[in-house]
Amino acid sequence: YKYTLAFLKKDDEILMLNRNFAPWMGSWNGVGGKVKNNESILDAIVREIYEETNIKVAKDKVIDKGFVTWNDVHEFSSGLHVFLVNLSGDFKYETPKVTNEGILDFKKIDWLLNKENTGVCSNIPYFLEDVLYSDIRYNHYCVFNDDKLESVKKHKI
Repeated sequence: YKYTLAFLKKDDEILMLNRNFAPWMGSWNGVGGKVKNNESILDAIVREIYEETNIKVAKDKVIDKGFVTWNDVHEFSSGLHVFLVNLSGDFKYETPKVTNEGILDFKKIDWLLNKENTGVCSNIPYFLEDVLYSDIRYNHYCVFNDDKLESVKKHKI
C-alpha cells in the first residue's frame, strides 16, 4: 500500500489531526501520508509524523500494527499501513496546534473508540482498540457503500 497512518499515544490520549483535506476532510484521524518512491514504509511514517507534527520519533519506537483496507477505491488507495508510537508520560506537546494539514490535538481514547462518535473517521472506532492493545497484527477490511461504513472484518496477518 502507498499510504501510512500512525497513532501517537500518550497515557490515555492520542494525538489526532482534524484534516483540512480529503480524504476524511473535517474528521479526526491519525497522522500519515503517502510513501515516496524508493522510500521504505518505516522511513515514510517517520517522515510523515515529523512533517505533520514536528515530532521526531526514532524508528525503533514505531510499532507496525498491520493494515486497514477497504473496498471503496477512489483516487487515494485501497489500503494503508498502520503504526503505533507510544510517547513517554513526560512528553510535552502544546495543543491544539494549527498546521497546514489541519488542527492537531490530543483526544481521549474512550472518545475515539465510541462508535457513535461522528467527529472521528468512521472506521477508526472499529480498529483502534486492536492497534492500541493487541499484540496481533491485523488487516482490518472496511466495507463502504456510498461512502458509508457498513462493516469491518479483521484477519490476522
